[in-house]
Amino acid sequence: MKDDLSHFLHEHFNSLKLEPPLFYSSQYGIRFEIAIPWMEHEDNRNLRQIEKRSTGIFNQVFQAGDDMLLITDFHCKKNDQFLQKRPAKVYQKYIKNKKLRLSLQHKIIPNAFSEEEMVTHRFILPCKKNDIRYEALLAAISYEDFRHPTNILKGFPRNGIDIYFINTTRKMIYHLYDDRGCDVIASRKEDLLPLYHDFNEWILDYDREEIDGVFSR
Repeated sequence: MKDDLSHFLHEHFNSLKLEPPLFYSSQYGIRFEIAIPWMEHEDNRNLRQIEKRSTGIFNQVFQAGDDMLLITDFHCKKNDQFLQKRPAKVYQKYIKNKKLRLSLQHKIIPNAFSEEEMVTHRFILPCKKNDIRYEALLAAISYEDFRHPTNILKGFPRNGIDIYFINTTRKMIYHLYDDRGCDVIASRKEDLLPLYHDFNEWILDYDREEIDGVFSR
């Protein structure tokens, strides 16, 4: 699976290294603001916006029949034998079909942030959109920096996690990096144009000039 992923990234994303921030590493990408920046996370207005924006973008990127990879990267110390298995809980909780979970792949790769004492445990599952309880998973990702029952790394705040949704059919990658924002990249500019037009008001102002320069022409 690692070779399949590497081949996919080489062929469609110029050998992109799958690590944040994807927006700044890709030729074609959009960075969206998800939460209301000045509001408490658990304010109902903020939670409604997070759900609306994260799932709205997700539903535009992924169609029911698309082939996907659900990838969970867990960054921990090399000797953390217990913690390295924890991201598998993502698949236990958010993948509906138990048999599908048997296809889960696990690889150890160099840490994405180049820390010598750290490694990244990468879990990869080929699936379809309807195999995932994606609304609940996106909500859990948005809560990861806050105390909440859904926390994937509950009790281990010093460790890091990144979850990527890759559309191998449409050659697009969705990364909700936390409650603040979401990157969507694609191998072709044309595939991002609907997102650019439909969710233009959600684009992060900090990067808007750069994004407009690519997609408004």
